[in-house]
Amino acid sequence: MIRKAIVFFGVLVSLGVVSSGQTVLTNLESKTGWNSCSECAGTAGQGTFANHWFKQNVTSPVLEGVSMQFFLGGTNNYSNAYWWKSVAYNTMATNFVYDFYYYIKNPAAPQALEFEVNQGLNAKKYIFGTQCGFASGVWRVYDAYNHRWIATSIACSSTTAYKWHHVVLEFHRTSTGKSQFVTISINGHKSYLNRVYSPKASSINSLNVAFQMDGNKYQTDYSTWLDKVNLKYW
Repeated sequence: MIRKAIVFFGVLVSLGVVSSGQTVLTNLESKTGWNSCSECAGTAGQGTFANHWFKQNVTSPVLEGVSMQFFLGGTNNYSNAYWWKSVAYNTMATNFVYDFYYYIKNPAAPQALEFEVNQGLNAKKYIFGTQCGFASGVWRVYDAYNHRWIATSIACSSTTAYKWHHVVLEFHRTSTGKSQFVTISINGHKSYLNRVYSPKASSINSLNVAFQMDGNKYQTDYSTWLDKVNLKYW
C-alpha cells in the first residue's frame, strides 16, 4: 500500500491511497439511475417548480465518448433543479474524491452550480456540498447542520463559455462524525479548504453524487454539460 496523508485540525486525512479497498467509479454521466427534482431544490426557489430535464449520450459538446446535458428554465425566478445518482448503500467509506468536467455556453445565466457527494450512515446525512457562486464570485461549502452556505476565499469567477472546466473535490468523514471539506482543484490549481461541519439527521443509507443548477433573478434558460464524472472512495 502507498499512502499520502495530511493533518487538518488534528485529524489524519488520507489522500491518494492505492489499495484493494478503494472503489473507483468512472463515467457516471453515462450510467442509468439518475433522478431529479425541482421543488426540493432550495433555497430561494424552495417549493417552486422549474422547467428542467437531462439528456444522456450527448455527442457534442464532449471530451470523450458522450456527455450528459442538464437544462434549467421556466418562469419562477431563483428556482432550481437537483439531480442525483446513488452509487452504493451502507458504505463505511470515509474518504471521497469527486472528479468531473463541466461546460456551459452562457456564464451569465446561473446563479450558482452545486456539486455534491452525500453519504447516509447511522441516521446521519453527511452533505459534502460545494457551490460555485456565479453571483457571489466565490466557491461556498455547505454547513448541513445549520442549513447554510459558507463562503470561502476561493474565486469562482473565471468560468469561460464554450470551454470544459475540470474540478476535483476531496472530502473526508472524520472519526468524530463530521463532514470535512479537504481540497478543491480547479483546472489544475489546488486550494485547501480546511472546513468541518456537523451532519444532519436522516434515515437514508445511500452514497450518491449530485448536481444542482440554480436559476437567477430572470430565470434565464441555460444548459450545463458534465463529462468524465468519476467518484473514488475508500
